[in-house]
Amino acid sequence: MFTRTRYQNGSLTVKKRGSGHSVWEFRYYEPNASGRRTRRTITLGPLSEYPTQSAARKSPALQALLLNINADRPTSMPVPLFGAVLARYEEEEMPIRYSTRCSYQSYIGHYIRPRWADTLVTDIKPISVENWLKKLDLAPKTRSHIRGLMHTICECARRWELLQRNPIELVRVKGGTKRITPPTVLSIEQFHAVLRHLRQPYRTMALVGGCLGLRVSEIVGLQWSDFDLEEGTLLVQRSVVHGRVDEVKTECSRDFVPIDGSLASSLRQYRAECYPTVEGWLFANPETGKPYHQDSIQQDHIRPAGRAAGVSNHLGWHAFRHSYRAWLETVGAPLGVQKELMRHASIQTTMNIYGKTMTDTKRQVNSRVVRMILPVQEDASSIMDGSVVAKAG
Repeated sequence: MFTRTRYQNGSLTVKKRGSGHSVWEFRYYEPNASGRRTRRTITLGPLSEYPTQSAARKSPALQALLLNINADRPTSMPVPLFGAVLARYEEEEMPIRYSTRCSYQSYIGHYIRPRWADTLVTDIKPISVENWLKKLDLAPKTRSHIRGLMHTICECARRWELLQRNPIELVRVKGGTKRITPPTVLSIEQFHAVLRHLRQPYRTMALVGGCLGLRVSEIVGLQWSDFDLEEGTLLVQRSVVHGRVDEVKTECSRDFVPIDGSLASSLRQYRAECYPTVEGWLFANPETGKPYHQDSIQQDHIRPAGRAAGVSNHLGWHAFRHSYRAWLETVGAPLGVQKELMRHASIQTTMNIYGKTMTDTKRQVNSRVVRMILPVQEDASSIMDGSVVAKAG
């Protein structure tokens, strides 16, 4: 006899714990490896957090679970709220990389969930989303990021057979690829002025940013074992964000970069005075033995140095990477070399050119930038101790 498979709602009950606190328990059936149904129970949270059964049923954890246990019977499911889709996305699809996950969680928690969680997934309409995005008091590029995340989430909903087509495909964000303010690009003289107002280890961190164009997460993630100062190479292979060690941003970001002799000399001098750790971190906080948090350094040291040097009131880490890119242009680096030294995943990120370049060419171009910053070997010590540097050649 044919038995119709129905949507499973499960049952919610209040359970009193030995501690005296009452919690919501959710019971449901789950097929085991042989296909037989097994009863399961999960704890959702205390009665103080979900005072009513309705509130408990709207909890992200339960919404995600219901979509999951009913995944094989989408046609029998009631139309879910977008909040349920968000919850399942967070549970199953959230990117692993810590910095990306933090950004996505921020977008979801501050903007997407408050506006769309209680909307039926089929009621997400392009014009409504577009008008909502227009009203957000955010930069166009940030609104474009939120639009992109909603598109990704709706693509997951399509794969879960909750949507026929992605409504976000028709949503536009005017000026989404444009910056409100241009990036800060330092001249060599301005860069030296900033260095003079930085003490160690922040001076060497900024020096590495200017000489190699590394992202700040890559700078704080450097270990001495990544360097071969005799051969003049560095393997960029990890990033650290808020103290968490992670992969680099893209596959192309993991690459060898050349270390000019002048920079190698500065690094040797710094190594003799830096705080030592078992892991060999270049920039370890003496209080923890772990890499510094880049946000606090930017707030407490980089920005004050920018103000003291008369360069910018809002100098940030990424200004060193932008400046490195500009200096590559100044020394006449071919666009393909620029892409390779910046370790961009796409040539479009650098310029509309593609192609690999020989290591010798990359080394020569990088050395021309480094020697604008560290013109001669004898001047390395003046950079490291903060005194005035000989003028750039």
